Amino acid sequence: MAIPLRKPNEIEKLRTAGLAVAKTLDYLKQNVKPGMTLLEVDQMGEKILHSLNARPSFKGLYGFPNAICTSLNEVIIHGIPSNTVLKEGDILGLDIGSEIEGWYGDAAITMPIGQISKEDEDLIACAKDSLYYAIDSIYEGMRFKELSKAIEDFIRARGYVPLTRFCGHGIGRRPHCEPEIPNYIETPNVKAGPKIKNGMVFCLEPMICQKDHEPVILENDWDVVSKDGLRTSHYEHTVAVIDGKAVILTEVN
Repeated sequence: MAIPLRKPNEIEKLRTAGLAVAKTLDYLKQNVKPGMTLLEVDQMGEKILHSLNARPSFKGLYGFPNAICTSLNEVIIHGIPSNTVLKEGDILGLDIGSEIEGWYGDAAITMPIGQISKEDEDLIACAKDSLYYAIDSIYEGMRFKELSKAIEDFIRARGYVPLTRFCGHGIGRRPHCEPEIPNYIETPNVKAGPKIKNGMVFCLEPMICQKDHEPVILENDWDVVSKDGLRTSHYEHTVAVIDGKAVILTEVN
C-alpha cells in the first residue's frame, strides 16, 4: 500500500488534531498528582479533549474502553484506566489520540508522579531523548529502515532495549495506516523498503525496556509489559515531513 503524501492544507488539519493532544498532555502533566486514580486521569483527559472540540479517538478503537491509555510503571503501552491509585515514586505513561473533522492526532509521554528515582529518570529520558534524536535525524530520501536502526542504536547505547512486535505508524484520515515503523531492525539490509518523502505524516514512538524486549500482554488483553517485569517508558510524537525535515505536529509552541 502506498504511503499518502499530504498537501499543506491537510497537514494543517493534522496539526490542529495534534495540538489538541499536545494541550491535553501538557494539562495532565501539570495536574496529575499522587492520590488520583487512573480512571480520574482518564476522565480529566477526556474532558480536556472535548473542551478543545476533539473526539478521543482511542475510545472504542479496536474495542479499547477508555479515552486515554494510562500505562503505570511496568506497563509500557495500552494500559486500561482503573481504580488503581497513583502514589509518590510511580511513573505513568499517557498515550492520547484525537480526531477533529476526520483527521487524527497521536502522542504520548511518560511522566513522574512526585519524586522518582534516578533510575526511573534515566529510563524516561531514554524514551524522550531517542524520540527527539530520531526526529532530528530524518531527511528526505532516508529509508524508514535506516530510521528504525537509528532509534535502536540510540536506545541500546543507553543500555536499554526496544520493545518488539509494536511500532510507530502512519496517521491521517485513520489513526493507524502505512507505514509501520519499528524501533528496531529485523534484517541487516537497511537500504531496502520505502523512502521518506515530503508530505508524509507518521508517528514515532520509542518503547523502552530494561533487559528483555519481549512483550507480554496481561489478562485484560490490553496492558503490555516487558517479559522481564521491570519498569518501562514510552514517548511519541506525530511528525510531518516538510521541506526535507520532520516537523512536530503534537507540540505546544
